[in-house]
Amino acid sequence: MSSLASSGVVNGGISFWYADDGFPVVREPLVGDATADVVIVGGGFTGLWTAYYLKKAVPFLRITVLEQKFCGYGASGRNGGWLYNGIAGRDRYAKLHGHEAAVRLQKAMNDTVDEVVRVAAEEGIEAHVHKGGVLEVATTAAQLARLRAFHEHEASYGEKDRELYGARETAERIRVAGAVGSSWTPHGARLHPVKLVKGLAAVVEALGVSIHESTPVTEIRPKHAVTPYGTVRAPYVLRCTEGFTAGLKGQRRTWLPMNSSMIATEPLTDGQWESVGWAGREALGDMAHAYMYAQRTADGRIALGGRGVPYRFGSRTDNDGRTQEATVEALRDILVRFFPSLAGVRIEHAWSGVLGVPRDWCATVTLDRSTGLGWAGGYVGSGVATTNLAARTLRDLVQLDSGQGQRTELTELPWVGHKVRKWEPEPLRWLGVQGMYATYRAADERERTGHGVRSSRLARFADRVAGRN
Repeated sequence: MSSLASSGVVNGGISFWYADDGFPVVREPLVGDATADVVIVGGGFTGLWTAYYLKKAVPFLRITVLEQKFCGYGASGRNGGWLYNGIAGRDRYAKLHGHEAAVRLQKAMNDTVDEVVRVAAEEGIEAHVHKGGVLEVATTAAQLARLRAFHEHEASYGEKDRELYGARETAERIRVAGAVGSSWTPHGARLHPVKLVKGLAAVVEALGVSIHESTPVTEIRPKHAVTPYGTVRAPYVLRCTEGFTAGLKGQRRTWLPMNSSMIATEPLTDGQWESVGWAGREALGDMAHAYMYAQRTADGRIALGGRGVPYRFGSRTDNDGRTQEATVEALRDILVRFFPSLAGVRIEHAWSGVLGVPRDWCATVTLDRSTGLGWAGGYVGSGVATTNLAARTLRDLVQLDSGQGQRTELTELPWVGHKVRKWEPEPLRWLGVQGMYATYRAADERERTGHGVRSSRLARFADRVAGRN
């Protein structure tokens, strides 16, 4: 028996969020061929939000959602519960379309945080939402230099309400050991992702959307979504599969399924929380190259994540969130390094999931008007909020194409219609991703043990290999 099993850690089982809220009763699969006005492939946040906004805008639309397992099985039910305003690819969009276009994209993301909070409240979805913002901390001289540059960079995109803190002000919010500074934005909230995705699925179904679970889609082609149980034909077929996109015919190299892993502690005592602080319940991140992310849960735990084993050969995905023991130990080390007073705290759950990464690390929304095929994703870990903006954009694109709507501010955002090349074939992409994250971790270690204020050259090299520059 492994030390992980003997320690009582629940490993996998999809995620802690499902252990906390319970597994859903799985809806009926598709039975035979069917028709619809819009068929949505994927029952995560992107698919469900898209169904929600389309049905609200055009109630007579016949919308069908096809989900291979159950709604929220993928990243939507396994993430860190960060509802925040980050979006993958903004700087590249600024280079391609101009700074003002990227500012509009950033403003749309700022507004999206409030939109999710609004809809959850309006629809009666109790998802433990607490809008405490996002605090990103620096614990080394090099991280502090990056933090200050990051803070100014965000302000240049219109985030004038962002605040920069020194060591003392940071400790007044959260007592991270060795923190020398932080940057805080109000455009963020922590939430319980499974409560949100289950609540959203129920609302969508009540609106009259057909949801078929246990229905894997094996192929998407114009006007067809093919499953083992039948084919759904519709003028619009929208792919909302994020990290599971590689499992579709012809999509193996479209988006790389990047693995991210998490742990959840036992509930902390009042005394332990006193030692940590965190009264504002901010979402917590850091400025490391192989960064971490964490939240204080509604029931008093710390849920903390990081990359772990970043990629499985051949774009494979995990088995119900099961996580390697070395990854659990690495995440625990981060927890204790941040909060030494919690060295004796028990880890109760560990899990993993995949997120979608395009070759240029840019999130996109597209509707091909010649075929009726659409897609959204490639959120690179920022999907809890970005899925909502993507869904509203897909709604507007479908309405525009069908003659039921006009161009909107959302259809003109620079991420709409963005094209990117495919990932390299194996074994090149496995070697590249493994080497990239090994280099990032080495860069972080070099910065922790050194005293320089410049980012490690290793990290700059890894950025070039990744295509992030």
